[in-house]
Amino acid sequence: MKKTGSLIAACLLAMMLFAGVASAHVTVLPNETAQNKYEVFTVRVPNEKEIATVKVEVRFPAGVTVSRFEPKAGWKYDLTKDASGKITSVIWTATGEGLGATEFGDFKMSGKVENDAKDLSWKAYQTYKDNSVVEWVGAEGSDKPASVTKVKAAAAGADSHGHDTGAAPAEETGSAGSESKLPLYLSIAAVVLGALSLLVSLIKKAK
Repeated sequence: MKKTGSLIAACLLAMMLFAGVASAHVTVLPNETAQNKYEVFTVRVPNEKEIATVKVEVRFPAGVTVSRFEPKAGWKYDLTKDASGKITSVIWTATGEGLGATEFGDFKMSGKVENDAKDLSWKAYQTYKDNSVVEWVGAEGSDKPASVTKVKAAAAGADSHGHDTGAAPAEETGSAGSESKLPLYLSIAAVVLGALSLLVSLIKKAK
């Protein structure tokens, strides 16, 4: 029993350590989105060294057009564009101390997922104060994986904001229609009950 308990404890500890290592990298949230949708993406950057993270670069995959960036105190950002003017990457650079040893930062941006988009693989480059760079560009399961956002097919009848364009107005649906006729049904029931009461009263008087 003691050996079994020790083995279970060791397995749990290993799982916890693995989870900590697996999650300690640059990630882009949400983990899942849909085609033909406007989305707010959050780049989450944990600091993994005893020295500060002072720069983060994210390169945008095909299938998404990023166009807006939320200002972040203590940081500035610069954009890279291609010949057509499309934004292809963003670089956030610390104007102060950056992210310390026990800190993480969230950097927000928004854009549109294309109609034919596949899974989005975000390549990220994390620079520390000593000018060392960690490249989060590997395949899933590697030591330094790129963050991947799964892309599902657009819902039938949904617009780019995720609204259902094919649904009938509430007043035209069966449930809403039934609710709108409820007062009429109640009135008819009241009239019928009144008539029955009057009939019973007349019968009693006749007797």
